[in-house]
Amino acid sequence: MPVDFLLDRFREAGTSDAIVWRDRTFSYAWLVSAIERWSRTLEVEGVEPGAVASLEADFSPDAVALFLALADRHCVIVPLTPSVEAQKPRFREIAEAEVMILIGSGEARFLPTGVAAAHELLTTVREREHPGLVFFTSGSTGEPKAALHDLVPLLEKFKVRRHSKRTVAFLLFDHIGGINTLLYVLSNGGCIITLEDRSPEATCAAIEEHRAQILPTSPTFLNLLLLSGAHEGHDLSSLELVTYGTEVMPESTLRRVHALFPDVRLLQTYGLTETGILRSKSRSSDSLWVRVGGEGFETRVVDGLLEIRAESAMLGYLNAESPFTEDGWLRTGDVVEVDGEYIRFLGRDSDVINVGGEKVYPSEVEGVLQSLAGVIDVTVSGEPNPLTGQMVTARVHLFTGESLGEFRKRLHAHCRERLPRFKVPQKVVLVDAAMHGGRFKKIRRLASAAPAAPGTASS
Repeated sequence: MPVDFLLDRFREAGTSDAIVWRDRTFSYAWLVSAIERWSRTLEVEGVEPGAVASLEADFSPDAVALFLALADRHCVIVPLTPSVEAQKPRFREIAEAEVMILIGSGEARFLPTGVAAAHELLTTVREREHPGLVFFTSGSTGEPKAALHDLVPLLEKFKVRRHSKRTVAFLLFDHIGGINTLLYVLSNGGCIITLEDRSPEATCAAIEEHRAQILPTSPTFLNLLLLSGAHEGHDLSSLELVTYGTEVMPESTLRRVHALFPDVRLLQTYGLTETGILRSKSRSSDSLWVRVGGEGFETRVVDGLLEIRAESAMLGYLNAESPFTEDGWLRTGDVVEVDGEYIRFLGRDSDVINVGGEKVYPSEVEGVLQSLAGVIDVTVSGEPNPLTGQMVTARVHLFTGESLGEFRKRLHAHCRERLPRFKVPQKVVLVDAAMHGGRFKKIRRLASAAPAAPGTASS
């Protein structure tokens, strides 16, 4: 069975801590018992082997146990968290969910949808008698795409034993990074520390109280952590490693985090919904150069864009054409520089701003602007310009109370020393709302719709 090796390791771990949830600790022995209990419940509720089930929850002991019970029953699992509440009906429809599983505290509701899943890719994974897993992309260029994985290849890398650590479950339950964290930690007898509140204050409190050793997160969250000062009121001495991914890390943010936590190793991670998470090694904690790949992955750079071929790649999208070449390479759309075996991510090809033939990467400009005092967050994007084709537009969330005119003067003085003229924002908008989603990742595609702060304008 696909998860037999995990169950064997859980039994070995016995009474060791497996999951911390709402400040309660659940052992591996409890987890084994819960998986067996949920397996019986699935049979009683008529959830057939191979059924497509939307598992609607965030990290909790029962959600984890039910996830593994569904995998053991060869079901196709569609994890959905409250972060996509408004999109759940559409996501269930795309995934052809045959049963909805809504998890509460220690109980679950099983609601048949009346759908009979018939997509050819779902049929493929069923015929293999393998469990499946559906993740939805962020939908940066339209409707989110549903990526179907065969769970067996995804599980393969977790058979290699690695370090046992106490790890914060920061990335979400319906994100490939979140599931990767879960499976890595549990397969190595570590402890998952769940969060109901992912604010800097609550995250620091959880690290302190439960002696977390690893925090997987995003550059946006790390910037918010620095601004909040939450780290100053908590003992974070247990922290050994911070991993960051999901978006380009601004160099200014990395320098500040490294200066603040000089004894904590900082590791850039990389993965895609379509391929799974690659193993990575940063050149150093204060470097944006990273080596990615590992067993089961091949990488190459074609015309400055990273391409990946992976044994754990998805079977395909349920609602879009395959993005792979005929020989199995995925064009990631990520622009990179190369230095020997290391690469540095510059940004998404679709986000590049063309100013009179010169390329501007939003992340570079964002990094410069985020180093300005009083800046909470910033997104940079391109807007049409009749002379240069596009111009650089910055939307900035401030806490200084400055007028737009005052801030523009300060911004331009700051940028003149750090950026070529064509990269300096021509248009600046002050906003009073967060510019990231529930996954703590910048949302540039919505930047043009961000509301201006009361009493300010753009220019």
